[in-house]
Amino acid sequence: MRVLRVGNASGFYGDRFDAMREMLTGGPLDVLTGDYLAELTMLILGRDRLKNPDAGYARTFLRQLEECLGLAHERGVKVVANAGGLNPAGLADAVRALADRLGIPVRVAHVEGDDLTAAHPGTLAAHAYLGGFGIAECLRAGADVVVTGRVTDAALVTGPAAAHFGWQPTEHDRLAGAVVAGHVLECGAQATGGNYAFFRDGDVRRPGFPLAEVHADGSCVITKHDGTGGFVDVGTVTAQLLYETGGARYAGPDVTARLDTVRLTQDGPDRVRIDGVRGEAPPPTLKVGLNRLGGFRNEVAFALTGLDVEAKAALVRAQMEPALGEVADVRWDLVRTDRPDAGTEETASALLRLVVRDPDPEKAGRALSGAAVELALSSYPGFHVLAPPGKGAPYGVFEAAHVPQDAVDHVAVLHDGRRVPVTPAKDTAVLEAVPEPPPPPPLPPGPTRRAPLGLVAGARSGDKGGDANVGVWARTDEAWRWLAHELTADRLRELIPEARDLPVTRHALPGLRALNFVVEGILGEGVAAQARFDPQAKALGEWLRARHVDIPEVLL
Repeated sequence: MRVLRVGNASGFYGDRFDAMREMLTGGPLDVLTGDYLAELTMLILGRDRLKNPDAGYARTFLRQLEECLGLAHERGVKVVANAGGLNPAGLADAVRALADRLGIPVRVAHVEGDDLTAAHPGTLAAHAYLGGFGIAECLRAGADVVVTGRVTDAALVTGPAAAHFGWQPTEHDRLAGAVVAGHVLECGAQATGGNYAFFRDGDVRRPGFPLAEVHADGSCVITKHDGTGGFVDVGTVTAQLLYETGGARYAGPDVTARLDTVRLTQDGPDRVRIDGVRGEAPPPTLKVGLNRLGGFRNEVAFALTGLDVEAKAALVRAQMEPALGEVADVRWDLVRTDRPDAGTEETASALLRLVVRDPDPEKAGRALSGAAVELALSSYPGFHVLAPPGKGAPYGVFEAAHVPQDAVDHVAVLHDGRRVPVTPAKDTAVLEAVPEPPPPPPLPPGPTRRAPLGLVAGARSGDKGGDANVGVWARTDEAWRWLAHELTADRLRELIPEARDLPVTRHALPGLRALNFVVEGILGEGVAAQARFDPQAKALGEWLRARHVDIPEVLL
């Protein structure tokens, strides 16, 4: 059977609006996918649904279809997206209404069953991560547009591939190959040079969106439409493979993909072949994302200019403390952005950030706002804040749970209204860690130079609930021989002081010349709680690359 060309037009809710049109007009496609959901997005949609029970889906997707549904129909491109969020049936109805209004004869189906909110009292949204076989059922029945709720990001590719090639749930190697392809595509332009450590290797001012040429054996080629910006090489694909993953076993509801079997080969300009991926039976449970309101949060940033920065910070802290005595959680951070003998007032200033959290909106509001405003004429010299203190805003908390696969009613709702139950995986295996592979032989002793780690290694980082993932890879075999011995879990704790007292797990992936670190708890209660300066750990890897270490001169 011919190659299945699957493209991506969205990596998050708010991604480039015109990407859907670019992908449909830029070259041949069979399926166009869009990933609109993230842990934070589910919380946002949950709050939308509180205000309007008919809401809960990504409205941007509907506006994109208004411009592009006709294009997709003319070109015979199927559209598969998880934009249904908390209300996939509502989005499917809205797409049908749009198609009728535009006079475009398309068949719309949706996938449901992920919503477990009723079974988790106290949550704003509780959703199981479903696999791709519900999507496959919809496509096999002739759907042109399939919308889902909370499926795994990779399911947007495994579903179409299983439908196209007729794969069965036990074909683990093929499914694992599609999972890897889906993971590379899911974040859009991150596979084509976006957010890439070595971004200066190409023109990434406006990177194109990626596509995968998927083959019947599960192998694929990652590429992009001709003439679009950015670039695709082994490095950009490696970076995305490491993003928000952990060990060698990458588990999902359809299959567990072995990341330690992935082979990457440059297959020509802007073409990277992925093959060799092995798969194993999926775990017997499904991950469930639990989102709840955690309380109320407020923040004020005091600008401290010129001399005596630390003494000024101590003064304002002492002045504020009486008003903060009953607040549940108080955090102060002094950010030393100031420089001596600065040429501008801004570069002469440091920031003292005060963040408070409390279940009571009054304590998170007035306790901070009133006390900060009253100091305007009676505190340190040069007193001012970056923005007027406001009311406390609600914040969310994300937690992960697990339920048996058969505890979820995974259903494909076809375009003609028929409801087809999707059988949960029968062949399952409890997830276990892969033994650490032996390290490569170390480099011979030689002179070293103190320099940033990023001169010889790339990194990409991200969040999973309260944990952060930091993937680090070497660009050459020699650099890998050094990196594998240099960057231990203890060494990472030294380089990232925030992690010093936290559990850090290192996973080695020699086939990718990579190390993947999971830092538990560094993000507190997750992105919505905004527990740190970079609440999604997006730049944690870049901070690591900027740290100075003793690097063998032969690598520099």
